Amino acid sequence: MSRLGKLPIKLNSNTTARMEKGSLIVKGPKGELKQFTMPEVTVKVEDNQAVVTRINDEKIARSKHGLMRALIANMVKGTSEGFKKNLEINGVGYRAAKAGKELTLTLGYSHPVIMVDPEGLESI
Repeated sequence: MSRLGKLPIKLNSNTTARMEKGSLIVKGPKGELKQFTMPEVTVKVEDNQAVVTRINDEKIARSKHGLMRALIANMVKGTSEGFKKNLEINGVGYRAAKAGKELTLTLGYSHPVIMVDPEGLESI
């Protein structure tokens, strides 16, 4: 059995999960996500944690086992903390400037690259 697949996914105090019609619904302060469960695995939510188990030991069930656990763990993290991506700019002549919702990058092109924050995302 997979080492990571058999680990339970701990739900934060501000995150709830429930099974409904073959789908897992995770709700937290950052929103609500819904993921259908695959027929090769079963998901149980109890004692403030989610546990993923597979129904048999076939190759397809083993592969879906790890995938389902990773999807659920990402759902819990996304609805409770959110995700963060860091951009590191190194080198002479490279710059970044933030003005309102626009991020202006000077990356060696003949013109500056201007990126506008998408709806629901924030750049700092």
